[in-house]
Amino acid sequence: MPRAFDAKAAERSLFDALIDARDRYGAKKPILEDQNRTPLSYTDLIRGSFALGRRIAGLTEPGERVGVLLPASAGVVVTFFGLHAFGRVPTMLNFTSGLRNLRAACKLAGVKTVLTAHAFIEQGKLHDLIDALEAHAKIVYLEDVRAKIGLADKLYAAAAGAFPRRFATRAGPDDTGVILFTSGSFGAPRGVVLSQRNLLANVEQVAAHIDLDPNWVMFNPLPTFHCFGLTGGALLPILTGMKAFQYPSPLHIKQIPPLIRDCKASILLATDTFVNQYARSADAGDLSGLEFIVCGAEKVRHETHDLVNERFGGVPVLEGYGATEASPVVAVNKPKDNRRGTVGGLLPGMEARIDPVEGIPNGGRLFLRGPNVMAGYLRADGGVDAPPDGWHDTGDVVTITDDADQWIAIQGRVKRFAKIGGEMVSLTAAEDLASAVWPDGRHAVISMPDPKKGERLVLVTDRPDAAVAPLVAHAQSIGAPELAVPRKILRVTEVPVLGTGKTDYVAIQRMAETEARAA
Repeated sequence: MPRAFDAKAAERSLFDALIDARDRYGAKKPILEDQNRTPLSYTDLIRGSFALGRRIAGLTEPGERVGVLLPASAGVVVTFFGLHAFGRVPTMLNFTSGLRNLRAACKLAGVKTVLTAHAFIEQGKLHDLIDALEAHAKIVYLEDVRAKIGLADKLYAAAAGAFPRRFATRAGPDDTGVILFTSGSFGAPRGVVLSQRNLLANVEQVAAHIDLDPNWVMFNPLPTFHCFGLTGGALLPILTGMKAFQYPSPLHIKQIPPLIRDCKASILLATDTFVNQYARSADAGDLSGLEFIVCGAEKVRHETHDLVNERFGGVPVLEGYGATEASPVVAVNKPKDNRRGTVGGLLPGMEARIDPVEGIPNGGRLFLRGPNVMAGYLRADGGVDAPPDGWHDTGDVVTITDDADQWIAIQGRVKRFAKIGGEMVSLTAAEDLASAVWPDGRHAVISMPDPKKGERLVLVTDRPDAAVAPLVAHAQSIGAPELAVPRKILRVTEVPVLGTGKTDYVAIQRMAETEARAA
């Protein structure tokens, strides 16, 4: 049985929570590993955090927001806790967001120092990005920092590892735990301040919602600049006794499935896009050892459910829903109560409010309040704008069941509805039509101005044979309104996605506008 949600467990610092996990699950328990295959125990993680953190502290100021430009790895987790051990604020930078957004993020957060690694920059061919960032911040390479760790640092880390509460900088639950930036899939990214309480509350909420076994291994290929990768892929397993296996890129489609089997992973954290690709690439035994797969960030297609179920012995794919502003998990299905077409039940400790949206009869705009809801958005002056009365406006249109479980189904984002001939039409529902007709393709639907009907739908797809007629036929067969059928199709080689696998609607909108001007 999952443990009961304990809000008081979030009333501590992240580093104290790490120490508590060590005391609960055993100092020698292997808790962190990456593709280098050198597992770290709780003691190794704590000592490493003190050794690295002490060196970083010599380069930064107490309370400083320090940029972290690293992939999912054991190193990024050690860096995260090393910053906390010395009272610095990890500011996770999205290296896939483009130079413009990255510079804006550093400026907004007041980042003066960016931590990265030579190996990562070389492998990712990110030299141009570093060259541009150097004009705004000091770039510090972790290999250089580690090379300077001497005997005094090691002795300090050994003593601190033995008595970590005495050595760690004191912090409280209201202190900043991390600064993240929204995905930017619908516009410019925003800086989100999550307190240490926010992050720990979300860990406790998930553990109270799904029964987690400390003997399990969590396989995380998602970047820690994405809240799903940070909280779900790193903090949740480590603080609940599971080993967190970090992998640097979800794009390594052929390498990941055999590694999942080799590391004896129990849970895979990913998005629908990547899970679908892994399932197609994997051998029969690669994913069959998983207890379940958790998908977030985008809708899970029926085709993905069916593909995993058929090829890997019924491994359940659990669709969830979250937002960076909610640390991030809001709802998720359960292994033994997995309802397709929903994102699961609202996590314990959260309140939900549905406000009506004109023209949308079913469901309404979702507002959330709870211990995991952010401290606020970063302002240009360095301050924080807290959610009014604690309520965060998700911008999503949802339906919620009236029972105690409060199961949620996503209808779409408020801005993902178009008004055609006076009727509100869900762009998400239009995408579902395309996915049903061509399940192995990737599709995105946007709206464009139309002089007669106000707006019109445009399907952007990687299917070269996509046509309007099959969409109309399918809509008629299921009784869907013909207004939901895109009449304009833009066929592309590849539908743009963000680094997390989420559809990049900003880029898609630009593509469609460019094509319209050229027509």
